[in-house]
Amino acid sequence: MSEEKQVDSGRRGLLVATCAAGGVAGLATTGALVSTFQPSERAKAAGAPVEVDVTGLAPGEMKTVEWRGKPIWILKRSPEMVESLKKSHDQLADPDSQRNKDELTPEYARKEYRSIKPELLVVVGICSHLGCSPSTKFQPGPQSSLPDDWPGGFLCPCHGSTFDLAGRVYKNKPAPDNLQVPRHMFVGDNKLIIGKDEKGEA
Repeated sequence: MSEEKQVDSGRRGLLVATCAAGGVAGLATTGALVSTFQPSERAKAAGAPVEVDVTGLAPGEMKTVEWRGKPIWILKRSPEMVESLKKSHDQLADPDSQRNKDELTPEYARKEYRSIKPELLVVVGICSHLGCSPSTKFQPGPQSSLPDDWPGGFLCPCHGSTFDLAGRVYKNKPAPDNLQVPRHMFVGDNKLIIGKDEKGEA
């Protein structure tokens, strides 16, 4: 009888050890499967789309949000600001946003005001010259480092590039291109998604 107990206990030990090994392998497999559903490090670094509520943004006011480590400017232009865009057309280096258009300006923004809605500009606030962040110079008229007929826009403090209120660069400036318009879309009247449009994520 004592022999039977020893045999049973040996079998039990073997069974426990086998189950434990199987359980560890099962957990490892499950962990591997779950990890495949997590965003990759590259995807995390790229940055997910950002939702922005623009309710209460007053004409002439700008909001800054971050997307992919970049400042995104959302400017609500007044009717006067939108009207001023027509006046600077001949002074701009790329008024119709044709340079590097697939990279810098989505098709729906290739118009005078470079946005989906005329009053709401959405651009990356980084100069296309050496990556400085331009300053807001919305007030029209003579100012330091600006022409006397300045209509309002942006001035890069690093090397003097100027941009109009649609982010279009003026001629004979160090910046080679207009400010980038990120892919974006509206979900409702006052909610904006940066980094995604009808074609998918940027």
